[in-house]
Amino acid sequence: MRQWVLSFPYPVRFLLAFDPKLCSAVRGIFVRTVLQLLRERAELAGMPGGSSGAVVLTQRFGGALNLNLHFHALVLDGVYTSTGAGPLSPPLFHPAPPLTDAEVVRLTALLHRRIARYLERRGRIARQDEAAHDEPEPDEPLLAQLSAASVEGRSALGPERGQAITRLGRRRGQRPLFIPGELCCDHAGFSLHAKVQIAADDRAGRERLCRSIARPAIASERLSIAQDGRVVYRLRRHWKDGTSALVFDPLTFLERLAALVPRPRAHLLTYHGVLAPAAPLRDLIVPGQCAQLEPHQQVRSQQQDATLETQSAGLEARARRHRSTWAELLRRVFAIDVLTCPRCGGARRLIAMLTEGSVVRRILDSPRPPLRATRDRRRPRAARARARLVDAACRS
Repeated sequence: MRQWVLSFPYPVRFLLAFDPKLCSAVRGIFVRTVLQLLRERAELAGMPGGSSGAVVLTQRFGGALNLNLHFHALVLDGVYTSTGAGPLSPPLFHPAPPLTDAEVVRLTALLHRRIARYLERRGRIARQDEAAHDEPEPDEPLLAQLSAASVEGRSALGPERGQAITRLGRRRGQRPLFIPGELCCDHAGFSLHAKVQIAADDRAGRERLCRSIARPAIASERLSIAQDGRVVYRLRRHWKDGTSALVFDPLTFLERLAALVPRPRAHLLTYHGVLAPAAPLRDLIVPGQCAQLEPHQQVRSQQQDATLETQSAGLEARARRHRSTWAELLRRVFAIDVLTCPRCGGARRLIAMLTEGSVVRRILDSPRPPLRATRDRRRPRAARARARLVDAACRS
């Protein structure tokens, strides 16, 4: 698996971040171009008719809490070909040959040409003989203003309107000239990076890479409040000019947060090629747990499932489902186990779920009883602050 990272110049960043449909179309151009390169390389190696796949995450933020929309594509570094043994026979994977700098440069120029032509046809960027039509939508001028200011690194509202964000750190001399590294190219503001590669058996490396690209926009441990009330955000790495932190006015900080929020019903994680949800080869490439076992192991697994069903239907259902529950996600991501009592360490059991708004509102609006002292009158303990209904529902 290889990671392809594509970033755009400032005007294109604003257009893609403000228009989800435009972003989806440009993302499709990016993925199709990369998969086309893999097919062409496979045909040159004598493997025609190959197919590959990708998982693309659209990241909207940069290291300075700025609006910097770019794509992280985890692409299968090779192609799948059909064996022809039967409709249910799994296809064979053929790894791609080593990638070269010339191919990255050629792909970057091709992406720039295709994306620029598409934006010109849509009238979002100017042709050589026409004027640009990239004005924001009239129904959301404030959001467009916040997005444009976040892309440019300036304040949109408040007393510091139009000014650049204050920086902290020792200033260095003239910034050194940017030199692209290995398997990296910068062409007309379009930057493509393809150096990160994960081996097939490196599951831990794939998880680290997925966690890195799917991380949240703000690292709370690097966020602090100065004595004058301003928000200080320390950078993960110092910039080339020596900047180590950024100082935001409270209103400007809220502007940055508002600009980073994606539009409703806009997908930031998409699957393409053989990994797409409706791809014919997906079930053969990404099989379920039962399909990955040998025949004798499948019989043993069925016997174990029958035993589990007689013992506990809840555990059996938990082992068979494909999606994780919120409790499992909270335990995995934040190390918070909501199904374990923090006082006695016992397992909690779900008794009831309160979903009616009137019931929840009546419970939350109920007065809180005063504290009741214990026998020694030195350590007060809190009385029950909820109604009996909530106490019964939350009893472990």
